[in-house]
Amino acid sequence: MTSTDPIAQIDPTTASELADSGALLLDVREPEEWRVGLIADAVHMPLGDLQPDSVPRIVVAVCRSGNRSGKAAIQLAAAGVDVRNMAGGMKAWAETGLPITTDDGTPDTVG
Repeated sequence: MTSTDPIAQIDPTTASELADSGALLLDVREPEEWRVGLIADAVHMPLGDLQPDSVPRIVVAVCRSGNRSGKAAIQLAAAGVDVRNMAGGMKAWAETGLPITTDDGTPDTVG
């Protein structure tokens, strides 16, 4: 994939399956959003702090709605990272019934 190719948009179930197979779920939301509901084992790197060279494997970019993660995915693809954007973000993840926790591991919902 090059930076001019469209970023693959995937649903939460596919994102979960990719994560189960070793893909990195990269959450690019702001810290206050991260604290109120997150995907266990996701890595938090706010969009403003994105460092493409620090993500060495397949990445699924995640945010609240899919917009910021789409921007992150474009930056990552431009750096040569194999990346997908989770369409619908954390809202779609929750609507699919996939688990969400807080930053201390307590089960939660998206705020």
